[in-house]
Amino acid sequence: MADPRTFVVVGAGLCGATTVATLRAEGFDGRIVLIGAEEIPPYERPPLSKEYLRGEDPLETIMVRPPEWFTEHDIEARFGTHVTQLDAHAREVVLAGGERVAFDALVVATGGHNRRIEAPGSDLPGVLDLRYVGDAARLRDAVDGGARVACVGMGFIGAEVAASLRTMGCDVTVIEIFETALYRVLGGDVGRVLEAIHRDHGVVMHFNDLVARFEGDGRLERVVTRSGTVVEADVAVVGIGTEPAVHIMAGTGLDQPGGIPVGPTLETSIPGVFAVGDVARHEHPVFGPMRVEHFDNALKMGEAVARNMLGADAVFDDPHWFWSDQYDVQIQMAGFAPTWDRMVVRGSLEDRSFCAFLLDADGVLRSSVSIAWPRDVRRSFELIREQVRPDPAALADPDVDLRTLAPGKG
Repeated sequence: MADPRTFVVVGAGLCGATTVATLRAEGFDGRIVLIGAEEIPPYERPPLSKEYLRGEDPLETIMVRPPEWFTEHDIEARFGTHVTQLDAHAREVVLAGGERVAFDALVVATGGHNRRIEAPGSDLPGVLDLRYVGDAARLRDAVDGGARVACVGMGFIGAEVAASLRTMGCDVTVIEIFETALYRVLGGDVGRVLEAIHRDHGVVMHFNDLVARFEGDGRLERVVTRSGTVVEADVAVVGIGTEPAVHIMAGTGLDQPGGIPVGPTLETSIPGVFAVGDVARHEHPVFGPMRVEHFDNALKMGEAVARNMLGADAVFDDPHWFWSDQYDVQIQMAGFAPTWDRMVVRGSLEDRSFCAFLLDADGVLRSSVSIAWPRDVRRSFELIREQVRPDPAALADPDVDLRTLAPGKG
């Protein structure tokens, strides 16, 4: 006899799709409803700033599952459907138009929205951002044949877009509020290595500056910065961060600007209601409250929440890992260190081949980041998860296998 329960997943991105796929893989044969605002089935977002933007990968190759998979696995897919709110008392989600869908367990995987830039002229044609597959297609069309592009923001999305657009033959100028590339994530020393790579590829960069206004006669023609720099541009791509899409939690007290708060097992304070992916502010057992916006996290959270819906009640303690491909360089990072007290480098910053280890004031390894040195990021996972205080000399020595520094492995 089939399981009588109904599991509803709101948000049909990578995390939501992984959740429903894991539920079926784990043997759940009850009703599954997957609701997504976009008209198309779930797809992977990382290629939007890279292979898909450059025209190398067509849409069908970046789908999380083939479109027919959802029918074949008896997933009630409601694509192109908006959820307006959660009725926690009735245990229902309310759809645009008033329809209600009851649930026994609910996963909110609504992701985030791009932060809008507050500057005159931001509504001019030619001022774009990148979040959805349609955004990537519009940007590709706008720069077809080469264009002068201003990239506003040099976080991971901005850096990847800048690299792709240079590869496509565009003239690229970056405007960034911080002192170097990816400063908030990588810090100054590592950020300047990435900055130098972009400069070598012809990207013009203006740091410690921000947009004052966009100008043009009916269409973008230039970007003027707060310092008075004028950047002639046919297209501007704005990438200044995201905000979690918490709207359906209105009235529950969980629609917080930093994300929907969830405990270590990804469950909210409402029993049977979980939140995962970009929208979740997770009480991580190692790092404390954090919101993570990366591909690997979406996959692993989707798998973990599905098992917890089925009763596993397991703590999600993944140390977190992500990567970024820019030109022929790959950056990898594990862990979470919004601040740190010491950086130990294995390899060479000057040679752009290294793994840097970020330690807190107590000497605990909180994060590792590499450029063209990927092996040791992976090998640092257990050290980060177990909050090890490794010998800095051992971290700096490339002949020391990091795995031997884990508890009980020395």
